[in-house]
Amino acid sequence: MANVLIPPIKCQGIKSKLVPWIKEYIDWDEKGRWIEPFSGSGVVGFNVGPKRALFCDNNPHIIAFYTQINLDNITPGDVRSFLEEEGKHLSQYGKDYYYQVRDRFNEHHDPLDFLFLNRSCFNGVIRFNSKGEFNVPFGHKPERFSKSYITKIVNQVKTVHQLCQLNEWEFLCQDFRETLSVVKDEDFVYCDPPYVGRHTGYFNTWGDANEVEMFERLQSCGCRFLLSTWHSNEHRQNPYLERLWSVFHVVTREHFYHVGAKESNRKPMLEALVMNYETEVIGNDKGHYVQTRFLEFPAEYQIHGRTGEC
Repeated sequence: MANVLIPPIKCQGIKSKLVPWIKEYIDWDEKGRWIEPFSGSGVVGFNVGPKRALFCDNNPHIIAFYTQINLDNITPGDVRSFLEEEGKHLSQYGKDYYYQVRDRFNEHHDPLDFLFLNRSCFNGVIRFNSKGEFNVPFGHKPERFSKSYITKIVNQVKTVHQLCQLNEWEFLCQDFRETLSVVKDEDFVYCDPPYVGRHTGYFNTWGDANEVEMFERLQSCGCRFLLSTWHSNEHRQNPYLERLWSVFHVVTREHFYHVGAKESNRKPMLEALVMNYETEVIGNDKGHYVQTRFLEFPAEYQIHGRTGEC
């Protein structure tokens, strides 16, 4: 984790601890664009650091925040000044001020208010109600924005700001279908969609029809892709891995998520990476590296990845 860039926006399911593992399996010559239909916090793409990238999400507030950084309308200095001032008010008035900012954000949608809420709400959760209003409760830490914590956030913004200035990055708020419709053969697509049955309330729902359509579009996109999803936990398995994604190459690794208030809620999850290219871990005296090759599917492989019903 020492070399992993942690983004300024936190969200449930963030892949910070999985970034080194995910990067091992990325096989791309960087001739096209890095494309993310579900950028979320941006942690994977920011750590890959592509020269050209399209980061998309259907959450307008995440996209607005990163767009303003990309356009140089939000600078690290702006973030420091804002959080120092707002942090003083939070320290003085506690939860009442948090809910005042939350009401203000739900009316005006200021990107800096979104950052404030994201870093002072309960456990960094991003959740909206049916009216599109941010509804996560206060995180019970009036002294949240200490000098060191503000510096930490400012440094995270500074790193993203520098990457935006050095590279050709674009941030768009749009549906995954629209994003995948512009993919070219030389691009690389990284997909981290909401997990069915998890991440509910992130901004809208994700169900069977979405999963199937994403599968269809990725199967026919023509470029290499890597999909992050869940394989299983102690209670159940992801039915879509066998129903849809098993026609591709799948690797797994155990991971822990901690979204609850207690450590006892920190449950293991078997994570899966799905790729339309094969991988092989090759050992040597200095460790290992991953070798890949593109998978070619017979024409009869259709929606369910095989002939007949799934």
